[in-house]
Amino acid sequence: MKILRLIAGICLFFMVVYPDFAVSEELGLYHKNVLNIANECRSEIVDLFNSYIGSGKLKVNQIFDTFYIPIPNTYPQKYHTQYDMVTDEELRKILDNCLEKDKNFIFVVAVDKNGYLPTHNTKYSQKLTGNPEIDILKNRTKRIFNDRTGLAAARNTEPYLLQSYNRDTGEKMYDLSVPIFINNKHWGALRIGYKEK
Repeated sequence: MKILRLIAGICLFFMVVYPDFAVSEELGLYHKNVLNIANECRSEIVDLFNSYIGSGKLKVNQIFDTFYIPIPNTYPQKYHTQYDMVTDEELRKILDNCLEKDKNFIFVVAVDKNGYLPTHNTKYSQKLTGNPEIDILKNRTKRIFNDRTGLAAARNTEPYLLQSYNRDTGEKMYDLSVPIFINNKHWGALRIGYKEK
């Protein structure tokens, strides 16, 4: 009896403290379609990063740079790395194309293992206004999303991770991520945030 009460207490604790959760059941058809799109998008990103390395545009150690340099006068704080100005040129096109593949997609991003997001979709990379309430919605690029859901996605090395997600904008959605490996080394993840049909 004591054991059952203990288990019930533990379950209640996690339900209260951790309202977000990893979705563990078998993927439904819609989630499977999202996973297929994520895998396709991830392949394009890996090809892009490999082309940077092959052409000498970026070195491997630059792509794995985690010396985040704060961008002055930004709130929430934004950061530059050795590669984000480069990825703004072509990575955004890949992410935007993926975003357009389903009307239920809210965002499609690539983050490093610490949750750093070098380049966001065009719709979330609008000019800063200085008004935090507007900028948190329309300029979300170059931030570190190291919340529980963000870090779980960024550091997952399994084939995929599906989570329920409460975004800092108040939206409730799913977050499906697949890991990104560059030169056989875990770089981060491709994340898709979406509302199920």
